[in-house]
Amino acid sequence: MTKELSDLEKSLLQAKKAFLTTANRATKELDRQRKRLRREINQANNRAKRTRMQMQKKTERLASSTAKKANRELEKQIKGLKKVLDGAKEDASKFRADLVPVMGDLASARDHLAHALHIDRAMAKIQRELAKKPKAKKKAAKKKVAKKKVTKKKVAAKKVTKKKVSKKKATRKKAATKKATKKRVSKKKAA
Repeated sequence: MTKELSDLEKSLLQAKKAFLTTANRATKELDRQRKRLRREINQANNRAKRTRMQMQKKTERLASSTAKKANRELEKQIKGLKKVLDGAKEDASKFRADLVPVMGDLASARDHLAHALHIDRAMAKIQRELAKKPKAKKKAAKKKVAKKKVTKKKVAAKKVTKKKVSKKKATRKKAATKKATKKRVSKKKAA
């Protein structure tokens, strides 16, 4: 029996250790993904800012230039920059959408890790309690006190009198019910 318990304890400790390492690994991986996606979002936002600035400068140049050829070129460039800006905005929105499930997975992984650590602390507390020496048992003499047996006398006369009283009450009730039924029957006949 003790061998089975020790085997079970070993397997429990191995499973706990494996769970903790897996939870730590998952948490670190999800944290890396979160950081990578945040970095990509920042890069996309910076690209969008740069293209917006370039677009503003080119529109200012377009307003100041008078040549038609220059206007056409600048308009083409502005269209291209608008496409780049739209692409950067789309990329940023996609990255934000990708970040949502990663953040959810990260939160659940952190919860699992906290739960595993809580279980680990509880197991350690139980092991400490089991390792403590059991308290000395109290003496048996203090627990059990011998009582003297007292014989009680049976009173048979009282039981007999109670039975007679109950019979009288029953006969009185029967007589009362007979009178009530006679009155009802006589009323019915009169009607």
